Order: sequence, then C-alpha cells, then structure tokens
Amino acid sequence: MKKDIHPDNYRKVIFLDISNGEKFLLDSVVDTEDTEKWTDGKEYPLYKVEVSSASHPFFTGNEKILSAKGRVEKFKKRVEAASKTGK
Repeated sequence: MKKDIHPDNYRKVIFLDISNGEKFLLDSVVDTEDTEKWTDGKEYPLYKVEVSSASHPFFTGNEKILSAKGRVEKFKKRVEAASKTGK
C-alpha cells in the first residue's frame, strides 16, 4: 500500500439509519460531532443517514413512500398549480 495517500481522519464510524434505527460500523472519513457506544463497549463517532441498505426499497423488496422534508407535498402543490393553469 502506498504511504501518505489516505486522509488522517480515517477511522471506524457508526452509521445510524434514522428511518428504522439500524446501525452499521464502517471505516470512514465523514465529519461528525456525535458519538455513541458500539456493542464492543467502545465509543465511536456517530453519523445519521436518512436511507441505507436496511431501509431502501431496492434492497428490502418492500415499497414504501418516504416523505422526507416535505418533498411529496411540494410535488403535489406543483401538480395542482399546473392543472389550474392548464399546462
């Protein structure tokens, strides 16, 4: 392996899927301020994600609608506005 090509902050990080509570311990350089204890008793940086392989419909086989940050409502408003103008 080549020396001095990896970032200095490469470490184990807990990724928390906020849609279902699933946790993964992976190597990463992602910046985070939160920490949490893992099953081994050690404390690791915590990074929260909205969707992971544990909750994404492609991987789970279950189709569900995600209403993250009002995207569905914005889309419905655009469709309604377009139908009123006749487009």
